[in-house]
Amino acid sequence: MYPDDIKYHKEHTWVKISGHRAIIGISFYAQELLGDIVYVDAPDMESTVEAGTELTQIESTKATSSVISPVSGTVIEFNEELSDAPELINEDPYGKGWIVILEVEDDSELDNLMDADVYEKYLEDEVKLK
Repeated sequence: MYPDDIKYHKEHTWVKISGHRAIIGISFYAQELLGDIVYVDAPDMESTVEAGTELTQIESTKATSSVISPVSGTVIEFNEELSDAPELINEDPYGKGWIVILEVEDDSELDNLMDADVYEKYLEDEVKLK
């Protein structure tokens, strides 16, 4: 269920690195918790974000939630398809439902993130605690 070629943040975002670019979205678990996504706020282009801080917000039929950036960088692209079809995040969170692309500042931040196996274990532990 959780792709092996991406890294996960404890706030349920994921990142896939391609060169110095980071494609970012929310995990299957996060979209499942949120329910039907109805709006994604586009971040300002060329804005900078630090790892662990809010990148943008997502609205669902249940709540408005922050999307936390797993890495630091500069916003270079927003998935414009989400403006007309935010439900792509529910339908394909690791593909067409990506949210932004950042120009990465520091590749070493990836070392602080979880691979798929560790993230699945983290989810098991987190769900048990609730």
